[in-house]
Amino acid sequence: MRILVTRPQPDASGTAARLEAAGHLAHVDPMLIVEPLSGTRLPDGAFNALALTSVNGARALAARAELAGLLGLPLYAVGRRTAAAAPQGFSNVLVAGGDGEALIALLRGSLPHGSRILHVCGEDRAVDLDAALASDGLTVELFELYRARPAEQFSPATVTALRGRQIDAAFHFSLRTATTVVERARQAGVEAELASISHFCFSKSVAAPLITAGWRTQIAQTPTEEGLFALLPR
Repeated sequence: MRILVTRPQPDASGTAARLEAAGHLAHVDPMLIVEPLSGTRLPDGAFNALALTSVNGARALAARAELAGLLGLPLYAVGRRTAAAAPQGFSNVLVAGGDGEALIALLRGSLPHGSRILHVCGEDRAVDLDAALASDGLTVELFELYRARPAEQFSPATVTALRGRQIDAAFHFSLRTATTVVERARQAGVEAELASISHFCFSKSVAAPLITAGWRTQIAQTPTEEGLFALLPR
C-alpha cells in the first residue's frame, strides 16, 4: 500500500522506514513541526512523581539542565515508546497502556492522596492530568518544554499524489495531527481524494475529526504503532 505519514519528524521517518521494510510505500508530509521552548522554568517545590505523555516531551527533557534534579523521581510514561525515549538515569519507570486514560488510571492507582506530579509536556496537551486527578487528591504541575506548530499547508508533492490517486491510506497518531490534516485538505481542495482512502487511527479520539469529515476510519486495537500496522491488509 501507499501510506501517507503525517506525524512530526523524526518519528515520521522511522515509521516510513518500517512501512517500506514491510513492503509498503511511504509518503511523508509532517503536519506538525516540533520546536523546543527554552524560556520555561521548572515549577517551585518538591514532587512525588514525573509524568511523560509524549516522546517529544521525553526528548525535550533530555536536553534540559533541570533533568539531574528529577532523576530520583518515579517516572510514569504514557506508553512503551515514551518510556524508551525517556532520558537515562530514572531507576523507577512505570509504563501505562499507551493513552491518556491508561496513564490516569496508573497514576490514580499508584500514588497516595496529596502527591504532587510534574507533567513534562508541550504547550498543547491531549490529556488534562490535573483535571482528571484532582478528585483523587493529586496535584499536577506543568513543565512545558516544547510546542508543536501546525504545518502551513500540504506539500505540493502530497497534493499531486492525492490528486493522482497515488495514496491508498494514511496513518494518524494524534488528534492535533488528524485535525491539521482535515484543515489542510480543505485548504488544498483535496477533501474528496482523502475521503476515498482508508484512515488508520491510533484511537477513537484521534479518529473523531476524520469521522466528522466523512472519511473512512479504522481504529487500532491498541494505541501503538504496532496497532496501526496490524490494520494494514495482509
